[in-house]
Amino acid sequence: MRTARVACFGGIYDAVETDGKLRLSDGRIVDPSQVVWLPPIEAQTIFALGLNYADHASEISFNAPDEPLVFLKGPNTLVGHNGQSRRPSDVTYMHYECELAVVIGETARNVKQDKAYDYVAGYTIANDYAIRDYLENYYRPNLPVKNRDGLTPIGPWFVDKEIIHDPMNLNLRTYVNGEMKQEGSTSDMVFSIPYLIEYLSSFMTLRENDVILTGTPKGTVHVYEGDEVVTEIEGIGSLKNTIVGDEDFHRNGGI
Repeated sequence: MRTARVACFGGIYDAVETDGKLRLSDGRIVDPSQVVWLPPIEAQTIFALGLNYADHASEISFNAPDEPLVFLKGPNTLVGHNGQSRRPSDVTYMHYECELAVVIGETARNVKQDKAYDYVAGYTIANDYAIRDYLENYYRPNLPVKNRDGLTPIGPWFVDKEIIHDPMNLNLRTYVNGEMKQEGSTSDMVFSIPYLIEYLSSFMTLRENDVILTGTPKGTVHVYEGDEVVTEIEGIGSLKNTIVGDEDFHRNGGI
């Protein structure tokens, strides 16, 4: 099943797709244009993987790491489908990152790879924008790079794991203003989903609605105010986001 979380009629609802419409959890059927799309889950701890595709690492002149390069993100970073993300006027380098997001379904500690999928609830799409002007280095991404409010679109759908038969063999694509700029496959991850779950759960407890962002393949290009960015993953859907400038936030650049 594919489910979403939306806001309309003064409330927040779970929703499912029905013949191009959305059926709300109270039974009402609405057109998608009537709703505000929210992140499809109420995320807890968010783990983000750096350099988890060898081709992306090489494209930015790095080697793939010998062990997972993981950093944390707050739920404040998330914004839903059709949302907006701010590009400060004083930055030079801002690029998208189409990523498969793995949602944990139950408490997990010391999980082995052969049991890892038992602890997965499902999947969604994330676009983990990075502003490289604020980057110290790729091995230690500092907070302003990956924890800015609304800089990580996610959704629109949460897809149950039973629907995705092989999450390690999904096509990923990104379009900027309708032109495909990025294409890859989850089969090219350096560290697989089971490996990541075993690795993380070996030293900490994973809990329901924790999210693992599994990295992005090569093909990242910079985006600018007014750009429409669509990230899509086979079997999950398409996530649209628009880049806006400082004036929308009544700011003058900077952090």
